Parts: sequence; C-alpha cells; structure tokens
Amino acid sequence: MKIVIFGNTFKKDTVAEVARILEFMRCNGVEVLLSQELRNEMNLRDSYAPFTDELTDTVDFALSVGGDGTVLNTVVLGINCGHLGFLAEAQAKDVERICRQLVSNDYTIEQRSMLRVSTNDGWQMGSPFALNEIAVMKQELSSMIAVEMHINGELLHTYHADGVLISTPTGSTAYNLSVGGPLVAPQAKVMIISPIATHSLNVRPLVIPDDCFIDMKISSRSHSYLISIDGRSQTFREEVTLHIEKAANTVKLVQLGEHSFFDTLKDKLSWGS
Repeated sequence: MKIVIFGNTFKKDTVAEVARILEFMRCNGVEVLLSQELRNEMNLRDSYAPFTDELTDTVDFALSVGGDGTVLNTVVLGINCGHLGFLAEAQAKDVERICRQLVSNDYTIEQRSMLRVSTNDGWQMGSPFALNEIAVMKQELSSMIAVEMHINGELLHTYHADGVLISTPTGSTAYNLSVGGPLVAPQAKVMIISPIATHSLNVRPLVIPDDCFIDMKISSRSHSYLISIDGRSQTFREEVTLHIEKAANTVKLVQLGEHSFFDTLKDKLSWGS
C-alpha cells in the first residue's frame, strides 16, 4: 500500500498527528509520500519522498490532516483538527484506530458528485471543479448584482442579491447552510440554488436534478463580479457568462462505517436536540 499525506501546517495539532500516522505506517510497512509543505515543516526532506501530480496514479489513498478546507484542497479522507468538519471523516483522537481500519481494508468508498464551471471566453483557473459549491458574488464594496439564470435554456429568474450559490449535496452543509439553504443527503442526485441576501422575499432556495445545466449572465454597477470555486476566487468582467453543470467525474471519499450523514448532523449541529 502507498499513501500520501497532506496537512494544514498552520494548525498547531497537525505536525503531532502526522507524526503519529507516520510511526504507525512505518510499523506496518506502508509506503508514505508527503506533501512538500509537510516535508519542509517537519524537516523530513531526507526521510520521505515528495508527492507530485505525476505520482497520483501510483497512490492508493491520500490522507488530509486538518479541517474541511484542507480536505477540499486534497479531496480525500480527512482527520479533523478543525471545527465542524463535515467532510473530515475521523477525529484526531482516533488516528491510530482509523489507520488500522485503513490498513486492514475496513472501510467503504463513497462517490460524491462535483460541479464544473466554464465561461464563454474559454477561461481556465486551475481546476474548474467544485466539491462544495460555486459562488457568484458581488465584489466586497460594490452594490448587489443581478444574476440572470437559465436552467436547461429556460429563464428561471433574475436574482437581485449579494450573490447566488450553486451547491452539491456535499456542499449543502457548507456555505449553503449559512445562507438558509436546505440540507441534502450526499447521495442525492441534485444541485441546490441558494440566493445570498436576495432583495426579494418571494425567492427561496431551489433544488433541481443534477442532470440540468445552468447558464448565468451577471451585471453590476462595477461591471464586474467575483466567482469562488470552493474558496478559490477570481474576478470577472460582466461580459463573461458562466455555464455550470455536473462534472463527469466524481470524488471518492473513504467512509469508516460507524458514522453516517445523519449521525454527523446530530453530532455537529445538535439536530433534533
């Protein structure tokens, strides 16, 4: 077995947790690669090989030590050293147990859908894929924007708001939750459209099938707007239109079996308490 470990080196507990994982994997004969940041932070440049994109197909698993933000950057099994940690599957106190489960193949793989965004001008911004959400927003100090939205070519509505979120079921517990969008089980085959601070009381979040495609034309007084793909942001001129659809590929997340989505809701949000 070969694994790669990523980690948020800004979190104080990360180095200690990674050290525990490395010791366990060494004792069990597992080959480990480290992200460049961890190799440098832990001064392990002579002990562990660095992970590069060219090695992706040679790795069986990737471990992400941090919170949900770290998991989004890695899109893998996460050990939660953060706060809510909906994506991070295991808690830091359970490091040795989850390592044993991983080595002994005591887990399942869950497929999570993603979104893909493209533009009318052929723009490329690294990865155009989102596991949580694609947010179209006003720039920090500008007034609200107008988002003309079409679904499968049919005009739905022109939102006058601070922005609009297009979320996956996985992302329903992220930014979507904070703007009043619905919680959706991650296995559902849907997309969620949630306005951000809309100017109309008659517009509510909307759930649509994930085989739909969405086109958006944005206008604003500043003649520009912001797009954020799982937190990776860029500014566009209003002449640039957006096309969003379900990505052809999925993300494979390791599930350890004892925690379901509904358990997470009860644990993290005190659901029903």
